[in-house]
Amino acid sequence: MKILDVCCGSRMFWYDKEEPHTTYMDIRKAIYTAKDRNLVRKIEINPDIQADWKNIPFDDCTFDLVIFDPPHLVRAGKTSWLAKKYGTLDLMGWPHDFHCAFQEIMRVLKPTGTMLFKWNEDQIQIKEVFRAFGQQPILGDMRSKTKWSVFIKNE
Repeated sequence: MKILDVCCGSRMFWYDKEEPHTTYMDIRKAIYTAKDRNLVRKIEINPDIQADWKNIPFDDCTFDLVIFDPPHLVRAGKTSWLAKKYGTLDLMGWPHDFHCAFQEIMRVLKPTGTMLFKWNEDQIQIKEVFRAFGQQPILGDMRSKTKWSVFIKNE
């Protein structure tokens, strides 16, 4: 099993942050500190490979599973803790960026591959994201604010 986490960030939701089947990728490589509610917080983003999800540097049909947990904020202070922790999206360009990312993810997935997608609807509705992808998921959580969805590679 080969897994790619294309926006690994600080690997927040991974139980095993060094899971051996997984390649961790992010456009950022940094250690951030910020004051948050009178506490100094630190976040380390240390991917195995530093790359942009719109141009994934792997061959076609490489991965069985791709995890896609992109930034979901278009409105956040550039130096805010939320922006440092999660990253931000370009307000006008995110639909095109997401379309490109989805195409790249589908390219690197094997023919039987699956994409697990995580999204928070705080600022952008998930239906807008699916429209940018150009494909609906096969299943997912439709009730909570943070949603998990599953996509399969179309032949």
